Amino acid sequence: MPRLIHNHILTQKVGSPVSLKQRFQAAAFVLLLSLFGCNSLSAVTPGSPVRVVIVGLVHDHARGLFGPLSKNQNVQLVGVVESDPALIAKYTSLFHLDSALFHPDLDKTLDQLHPDAVLVYTDIQDHRKVIEAAARRGISSMVEKPLATSIADAIAIRAAAREHHVQVLVNYETTWYSSNAEAIREVDEGKLGVVRRVVVHDGHEGPKEIGVSPDFLNWLTDPEKNGAGAMFDFGCYGADLMTLIMHGETPLSVTAVALTDKPDIYPKVEDDATIIVRYKGAQAVLQPSWTWTFARKDMEVYGTKGYLVTEASDHIRARYVPEKAESEVPVPPLASNQQSSLDYLAAVLHGNIHAEHDLSSLDTNMIVMQILDAARESAKTGRTIDLKPLPE
Repeated sequence: MPRLIHNHILTQKVGSPVSLKQRFQAAAFVLLLSLFGCNSLSAVTPGSPVRVVIVGLVHDHARGLFGPLSKNQNVQLVGVVESDPALIAKYTSLFHLDSALFHPDLDKTLDQLHPDAVLVYTDIQDHRKVIEAAARRGISSMVEKPLATSIADAIAIRAAAREHHVQVLVNYETTWYSSNAEAIREVDEGKLGVVRRVVVHDGHEGPKEIGVSPDFLNWLTDPEKNGAGAMFDFGCYGADLMTLIMHGETPLSVTAVALTDKPDIYPKVEDDATIIVRYKGAQAVLQPSWTWTFARKDMEVYGTKGYLVTEASDHIRARYVPEKAESEVPVPPLASNQQSSLDYLAAVLHGNIHAEHDLSSLDTNMIVMQILDAARESAKTGRTIDLKPLPE
């Protein structure tokens, strides 16, 4: 059940009694919402695969979809929206795809195929357009991180999701790291005490240096299509994790600096950034970069009772008071419905996972966008940007 609908129906002003008749009417209304599709969690018939359309192939992460889609019993690919003949030819050849899967027009494809969800692999600027088109048809969306290029687009996306009662989810590679899940669990259980500082390192040697495709590089290094450079590309990971660690709290302020260490390669965007996110009693230092010597996605969490460091996707080393040395922490595997973006999407649309207050959820990623938007503004102006919770 959408939380806003629940709160609106079942709560009144303090001191106003709720009669048995009113409670019955509220419960009946909620049941009708669910039965007639206003609750997207019950939109897909239990036991049936989630029918998806991939929108766009200019994002290189799309390459990692076709293998898993061919094997996943919970998700069925019914179409691909792409108008570039060269990209269509490349993907058809790489994955031996039927040419009938491809369609050039987004609106016509959604109207003809009626998918349950779209998997969005466009540039980031186009996320809003695709999500709104899907939402108008009652179709949920999963986009590659980050959610949008601006807080204004993020607010519009949230409005569309609420109006049409659809899910909007954000896919981060690090969401499917069991080390991050264990780190967040230890924070929630108080094993580290009160969290005071989090340091997150994300990035690689640079998109051109690691050999991304020309189509990907073209928009990734465009400040309009990507929102920024390394700051948005990799700063979103740490902002996402920190938002969970702080239980969805809006930061007090954001301060950022941005550098272009390789102007001959990245003349339009920064390739290195440092973002300081301040909370009452805690801070995060996010270090997104295209200038790391090696690719990395790791996190340090420091609390009053100990600290931990995530290493790779499934290792943690930690030290807790009163221990005298670090030790390896056992990291249990993720639940089967949370081991990949496709498993998670199917679980959400089948109603097995309620996508609120988690790494992929829209409410979390609204705060991520506040952090990124403020970081970009801070780096541009040289000022610290104060934040407040977004109005509902």
